[in-house]
Amino acid sequence: MTADRPLLGILLMVGFCAMAPLGDSIAKILGDTIPLLQLLLVRFAAQSVLLLPFIRWGGHSLRVTPRVLKLTAIRTLLHIAGIGSLFAALRYLPLADATAIAFVMPFIMLLLGHFVLQEEVGPRRLAACAVGFIGTLLVIQPSFVEVGWPALLPLLVALSFAFYMLVSRQVAKECEPMVLQTISGMMATAGLAALAILTFGSDIPALGMIRPQPRDAFLLAAIGIMGTFAHLLMTWSLRFAPSATLAPMQYLEIPFATFFGWLIFHDLPDGLAALGIAITMGAGLYVIYRERVAASMPHRPAADGPFAGQG
Repeated sequence: MTADRPLLGILLMVGFCAMAPLGDSIAKILGDTIPLLQLLLVRFAAQSVLLLPFIRWGGHSLRVTPRVLKLTAIRTLLHIAGIGSLFAALRYLPLADATAIAFVMPFIMLLLGHFVLQEEVGPRRLAACAVGFIGTLLVIQPSFVEVGWPALLPLLVALSFAFYMLVSRQVAKECEPMVLQTISGMMATAGLAALAILTFGSDIPALGMIRPQPRDAFLLAAIGIMGTFAHLLMTWSLRFAPSATLAPMQYLEIPFATFFGWLIFHDLPDGLAALGIAITMGAGLYVIYRERVAASMPHRPAADGPFAGQG
């Protein structure tokens, strides 16, 4: 068993929080020229190709039980839906706004855990969920006025990843995270490639396939590498530090997204959106705090942390 090294775990999580929005920034750059289906296909194909050597070096097998295979297929569909919705949202929204809205996911997870899995959730955490939703609405409002319904796409991201995490909880104890990610990447690549073949020549722009220019080809490769490596950083961080320690760190994604949005696209949240981001972050951190308090109480098992099990 790997010994806890909290500082290393935190540094790895900070690396994830920086790399994930940087990869999203590249997806936003390519959003105007590369069809959505092609972005997703490259993203998951890179995941498969890059993770297979780790499986080989680690001596792992890709053989899993039928139950794990079924749950992994569901998890893969949710993963595609989440990343696809995020890439689509970035075509319309500033990077910081899209990231902040998607961070309603921990609140949705908490509610799903309470109502679907019958996990114990106290009134304080439920109140924090309500406050977090209000903060999210403040972020959505100016974007909705400007671009309309695409401002709601990050909510689909949050919902997809909330269910993705619930399925991950069911399968994580039965399958090595690296194996799970590799199988998921292979499933997604096969499904998306089949969709590309079936829709070849379609008039729907999002389903097209084009020959990218050299710069775009380089950026496409970067999306696949960064998306895969960012996920590895998160997986490795959870090996060296408990999820309760790392969960608050993931909110660093929002300031990193704000920084990259300003640096690359010259976008900054307006006053109302900034207030909503602050409220959402505060409510999310409070939920994590209450999770830790509940977990420390005898005979009062808390739900898994909002980001637990993201292998």
